[in-house]
Amino acid sequence: MTIHTYSSRNFTRDVSGAKRAATEGPVFITDRGRPAFALLKIDDYYHLVGQREASLLDIMDAIPGGTDIEFEPPRLQVEFHAADLG
Repeated sequence: MTIHTYSSRNFTRDVSGAKRAATEGPVFITDRGRPAFALLKIDDYYHLVGQREASLLDIMDAIPGGTDIEFEPPRLQVEFHAADLG
């Protein structure tokens, strides 16, 4: 794992470069010469905090009061016909 360091000024000038560097390892962003922020790939972050990426179902389940929402989608009436290619 490679650790890269960007000053705040260089980070602002080259965000794309910092994102590319983050694919190799964490990127520390300094403010007045001292580490102030860390840029990580999202997979590395989830691994670090010990959680997996949230699914759409997880997000929907997290909606406050979402358990009382009733949803009955209408059934679609679909008819299929042979394609006329002539």
